[in-house]
Amino acid sequence: MYRRKIPKDRTVTAELARYMAEWSNETGRQIGVLADRDGDISHVIVGDAKGIFIPELTDYPLGRKTLRGLRLIHTHLKSEAINQDDITDLSLLRLDALMVIGLKDGEPNTVSLAHLFSSDPKKQYEIEGPYPFQKIETSFEDFDIMVSSIEQSLQSGRTGFDVKDKRERAILVSVSTGPRHEQEESAEELKELAHSSDVIVLDTVLQRPKEINPKFLMGQGKIKELVINALNKGATLLIFDQDLNPSQIKAISDLTEMKVIDRSQLILDIFARRAHSRDGKVQVELAQLRYRLPRLTGKGTAMSRLMGGIGGRGPGEMKLEVDRRRVRERITLLEKQLESLSLARKQRKARRVELGIPIISIIGYTNAGKSTLLNNLTRSATFVEDKMFATLDTASRRLRFPKERDVIITDTVGFIRDLPKDLLAAFRATLEELEDADLLLHVVDISNPRSEQHMRSVEKILGEIGVSQKPQLLVFNKEDLVSSPIAENICRRFSGISISAKKPETFHKLLNAIEATLWKG
Repeated sequence: MYRRKIPKDRTVTAELARYMAEWSNETGRQIGVLADRDGDISHVIVGDAKGIFIPELTDYPLGRKTLRGLRLIHTHLKSEAINQDDITDLSLLRLDALMVIGLKDGEPNTVSLAHLFSSDPKKQYEIEGPYPFQKIETSFEDFDIMVSSIEQSLQSGRTGFDVKDKRERAILVSVSTGPRHEQEESAEELKELAHSSDVIVLDTVLQRPKEINPKFLMGQGKIKELVINALNKGATLLIFDQDLNPSQIKAISDLTEMKVIDRSQLILDIFARRAHSRDGKVQVELAQLRYRLPRLTGKGTAMSRLMGGIGGRGPGEMKLEVDRRRVRERITLLEKQLESLSLARKQRKARRVELGIPIISIIGYTNAGKSTLLNNLTRSATFVEDKMFATLDTASRRLRFPKERDVIITDTVGFIRDLPKDLLAAFRATLEELEDADLLLHVVDISNPRSEQHMRSVEKILGEIGVSQKPQLLVFNKEDLVSSPIAENICRRFSGISISAKKPETFHKLLNAIEATLWKG
């Protein structure tokens, strides 16, 4: 069968179809072939009586294409029609077309063809036939023209798709049994994180199952439906709001060639992009390696499953163990670097203690306006952008008060709820600097409808690192984005001060409060 060739304008030849039917009848198994657009056969597949198993198509990657460039032709022993398994293969693998040759009394009896379809959004595929086998030569001509037309139709169905735009295109997925409003808020925050990572968000899918599926989070049928819809929209990435364990990532990845990541991995990616200082780079790399180590798995021929003797180790396991050992060695090296950097920070701290200069640390939820406040308080120019985790590296500046009093004011990394444990552990050394602070300025975005949840998340992280008892001054930022009565009520309720970090003329209340707190009497 490998030596056969199909003309470009034909789906299959009658001769090849009869040959497949003959062998299918002789073996009592379904026989299938995969052919490319030149008509060359790339795979011959022998299944069982009920179906065939399609191997990994690594030589024919999908990438950003709408169709893979392969057609599947296979037999049905009892002349069954195209079934749901066939349609799932067609949709998930993005095949050019799928043809089924139905057998009756050992002879080819019927022929049917299915292909993807996007002119009608409610109709994702179209089936032609079944036709009598005698019409195989006349019913499926001009295959190359048909595939070209399908591709153009699918491409036009991807709204706003720009082939030149190399950014990732993502579907956000949230699967939860908790309260709906919490799920929606978390999904909205995930969207902001994706935007910060320069990812195009195509759609957000909320699933509310009765119970969480331990393998796929949602049911297998639902996850396949999700993947097919994502492929139809041209997505290259699935981002789950819930943290996935290694087996879940593997199970979902096995269903699709799209990348599959979770919330923690997305946050780590943002941190990796934004880290510029030596401290930041070491801490982020350490967090990434700790996260990836349990998820390190072998795949492909490099990870062969060959075994030697009883309990022997095959080359695949050896390769995997080598990779894991290298990661562990790198983690050990980074931990030592982190210790030396921590010593350098302690020396700088000792110098500040000698000088007796008070330290103020600006803390708060990510994108609350901490860096903008630092810039305008100290007339400096740290990087500012309206994105989550825009600034990651700690910045310290000197601020002078009347009566020749100076303070060191420090901007810290932004907090977020469900901060990855590996990241929190890696940044613990930096966050420990908060222990030396004489005052914590807790900056809150008063215009954000989730501001109270943000405040609780920050307090929770402060408790985890053991600095929740430090003197705090609650600063409600972005007062210019809400009405004065609302700002006044919130300040009265939480005993805080409202400012606009972009308007230094609003800082007088803040500076007075800092002075009163640091130099009582």
